Amino acid sequence: MTEARITVNGSETPLSPAAPHTTALDFLRERGLTGTKEGCAEGECGACSVMVARPGVDKPTDWVAVNACLVPAAALDGQEIVTAEGLATAGEPGTMPALHPVQEEMAVRGGSQCGYCTPGFVCSMAAEYYRPGRCEHAAESASEHGPNGGDPEHGPNGFDLHALSGNLCRCTGYRPIRDAAYAVGAPAEDDPLARRREQEPPVPVATAYTRDGATFLRKDTLSETLDLLRERPDAVVVAGSTDWGVEVNIRARRADCVIAVDRLPELRELRVEAGRVEAGRVEAGRVESGRIESGYVEIGAALTLTEIERRLGAGDVPDVPLLADLFPQFASRLIRNGATLGGNLGTGSPIGDSPPVLLALDASLVLTDADGERVVPLAEYFTGYRQSVRRPGELIRAVRLPLPLSPVTAFHKIAKRRFDDISSVAVAFALDIDGGIVRKARIGLGGVAATPIRSLATEAALEGKPWSAETVEAAARVLRGEGTPMSDHRASALYRSAMLGQSLLKLHAQTTEAVSS
Repeated sequence: MTEARITVNGSETPLSPAAPHTTALDFLRERGLTGTKEGCAEGECGACSVMVARPGVDKPTDWVAVNACLVPAAALDGQEIVTAEGLATAGEPGTMPALHPVQEEMAVRGGSQCGYCTPGFVCSMAAEYYRPGRCEHAAESASEHGPNGGDPEHGPNGFDLHALSGNLCRCTGYRPIRDAAYAVGAPAEDDPLARRREQEPPVPVATAYTRDGATFLRKDTLSETLDLLRERPDAVVVAGSTDWGVEVNIRARRADCVIAVDRLPELRELRVEAGRVEAGRVEAGRVESGRIESGYVEIGAALTLTEIERRLGAGDVPDVPLLADLFPQFASRLIRNGATLGGNLGTGSPIGDSPPVLLALDASLVLTDADGERVVPLAEYFTGYRQSVRRPGELIRAVRLPLPLSPVTAFHKIAKRRFDDISSVAVAFALDIDGGIVRKARIGLGGVAATPIRSLATEAALEGKPWSAETVEAAARVLRGEGTPMSDHRASALYRSAMLGQSLLKLHAQTTEAVSS
């Protein structure tokens, strides 16, 4: 073990004397980097955005924007971060630093009004600026669909406007901010942050940081972590800390011991285990050709949602359309850059967005402790409000999705805002329809009971029946009675029930033409 240190804007900085619960935001501000702001302290405004060097998808390293208000500073031990102050390029002695291209565009296009949110926007914008393939994909799309690819939320330069979905401008100056985002070009060849992407990311380091009676721990391997959890079953386990960070900030929660699992290699795999392949072959566990008729996709519990999103459909890993529907509606890009499926399931929230989708996909969880592993169907995992079958000292290692995937899927999230909001009701569908008959139906529900649930009665009302208006209307009446919805500030129980039935009617309207053809 070495002294905990973080590389900030190119300079190593000791973590001490920060307390183990200190957020990266407070750590930076206490060291004079006050461009990083606190706006909401719960990951909803992006004023605290910073860039972190993480393992890349298309290059060795990606620059990833995260909410510094949620991440414990100790979780960045051995890591590299860049704040708004670190984007500018130093000039000759006695001269002002040269603005970074995203800073320059924000300035000349009037993207900064009061300036409070600007550094956060700049960091989120810079992470998208450095996204590998951004400009190349834009050129390909423009040749097929026009200058912005036919999508108003992507600029002619390939900039994905959803990269800023977690950043809030209280002065409502969004148009000039968008203009700045759509004006940036490709990084220059001598751009040091662009060159950094070609080098390996920081290696995860073992951390044992103790101060004032509290401890933050990270082990090198899963087996060491499980042994530690056996000794400290009361410890708080964190990955992206997008849930625990809110508890620390808003509810002043503190833990004697926090154990980080986000960098454990055993929790960061994404692979396909193929059983039977139609008209093809499997070599060394890899699908060389053909259609997978059995097996599963295994997704590591500590992969971030952004990593999963960008790796699905690449190489041997198939697309999972239902997850593709989920990701854009799951919080913001800033949150998805840190949030994990393991964390979303581990908290046991009845309004988490991933459980309904995973229930519809017939997912199972691989649970592991110092004594071994077991596989539990997700439909049997939740036992009560924020309770599950997971035992003390047990971790979620991976999520397994059985193959083949159902071809007719949809995720309907009913919320007050289009993006970055908590759902009032979430409904996920996965149907096998053959010859106009529903052969298999899986429906996952969130927000209508103390736990995420399968809609078993509605599934039974659909299976073996024709995919017709009569069948769907009858099943929709059953679906309205599923769960035990309650009234709160987001929606009434009556509204939630109505939305359940309406979701099935909407799915039928959207898919009838596709299924019949």
